[in-house]
Amino acid sequence: MIIHKELAAGRWFAFSLSEQLANVGMDIERTIKWQNQGDLIQSRFAFERALELLTLTIMDPKHRRRLKELTRARELLIDHFVYDNQYQTSDESWQKYFMYFSYRAAAQRGK
Repeated sequence: MIIHKELAAGRWFAFSLSEQLANVGMDIERTIKWQNQGDLIQSRFAFERALELLTLTIMDPKHRRRLKELTRARELLIDHFVYDNQYQTSDESWQKYFMYFSYRAAAQRGK
């Protein structure tokens, strides 16, 4: 099931990498927030949205040079939030990773 139908239809590819990953990061923030509040259903929905946006980012042809990093990020996110976190990432490390893209996206918009 596609969650972001309008974005999946092509609008997503008009965004820069920073804008795309900033949006992924917002859903990761929601995933963490809901998880910490004990609402595992809302946390799972937020994580599924983040994965869909990250998958769209991976599919974006302009990011071919970043494909290894993007697919590795997806692998590590799934390990962290779904499996047993064998790579020992933390909520804070994910927040920090995506924060940089949020700052860059804001700078690109002039804010």
